[in-house]
Amino acid sequence: MHRLVIQAPHIETQHLKQLARLAGAHSIEAIHQQGFRLQGADIANEEAVADFCQSNALDFAFIPEDIRVTDIGLVVMDMDSTLITIECIDEIADMVGIKPEVAAITAAAMRGELDFNASLTRRVALLAGLEESALERVYSERLRLMPGAEAMLKGFQAAGAKTLLISGGFTFFTEKLQARLGLTTTIANVLEVENGKLTGRVVGDIINAERKKTELIAHRETLGLRPEQVVAMGDGANDLPMLHAAGFGVALHAKPKVQAEAPYVINTVGMDGVLNYFL
Repeated sequence: MHRLVIQAPHIETQHLKQLARLAGAHSIEAIHQQGFRLQGADIANEEAVADFCQSNALDFAFIPEDIRVTDIGLVVMDMDSTLITIECIDEIADMVGIKPEVAAITAAAMRGELDFNASLTRRVALLAGLEESALERVYSERLRLMPGAEAMLKGFQAAGAKTLLISGGFTFFTEKLQARLGLTTTIANVLEVENGKLTGRVVGDIINAERKKTELIAHRETLGLRPEQVVAMGDGANDLPMLHAAGFGVALHAKPKVQAEAPYVINTVGMDGVLNYFL
């Protein structure tokens, strides 16, 4: 059997009761004001539950009853528009007045309409000549954590999970977030800098969809974990292979293609909604 986790900024009692009937759940328990567990739910009823939740703007997840937060050994995250609210490259581009052009390429790549490697190479090339100090301005003035990020991380870390931040973005930002949030490992692209200015090139191989997947699997195997002990979160098409490789792959405020294909979806609450699956 499963527990059905229902989350939203506001949840009507009548909706919970109707969902309990649809799912065949035997009890309703509050996690907090924005989240509830319906115990003893039958996953065979998932289609009816999904239709009801979509109609009423509710996030839902069927979670095996025997999985708890202490069973999760690895939490893997994308950075841009997942752990943080911005796309760093778009904000860097704004420093040279070309944000609309770069943001359009970013959005198309995240929707899966462009090859990620080619799109990143193209976007980074447009940044050539920018002072490296602009990166610090983006971090200090524009970068904000996704709501619920710190609560989510603290909950998993307190239970003993390792954390991996893997991004098609840049090490300048991932390394700062690693120090700030106590992340175990971070992997991202390295922007080439010469004489204090960006060259418009990336050093080494680009962190793309396949690399995200292989790093998740490698870290899982190193830690001796089963797939169901791994949680992954992302928002773009380049996150999908990683989400499918995790036991719990969550599309977090994601692009339509990702929501359609990911095993789990969160649209109405913050990152702490992922932690609530396992409480």
